[in-house]
Amino acid sequence: VQLQASGGGSVQAGESLRLSCAVSGNIFSPNVMGWYRQAAGRQRELVVRITSDGTTTYGESVEGRVTISRDNSKRTMDLQMNSLKPEDTAVYYCAAHDLKNMRLYWGQGTLVTVSS
Repeated sequence: VQLQASGGGSVQAGESLRLSCAVSGNIFSPNVMGWYRQAAGRQRELVVRITSDGTTTYGESVEGRVTISRDNSKRTMDLQMNSLKPEDTAVYYCAAHDLKNMRLYWGQGTLVTVSS
């Protein structure tokens, strides 16, 4: 299984950005897919995750500003981020947790930089 994240870049505060994650290989259900981020000098934290039945959990710092979606048939997951703030600057990672086989997969990360 491989996850490929894309869509990062540099934006101004208040702008929007959409990240995408493409999955190759089989991830069995039940599973959880999500986005995490890691800012310089900080621990990796949850942005948002979504289960295979559509239940979402948002990180406190982004709730209300991000939307996650997944297309199981296309094996893709998107993260729409709005009203971006400088503190959203981080490397964003997509992840997939295969709960049946208890395996966790990470993408390579994509950098998001938000300037004020």
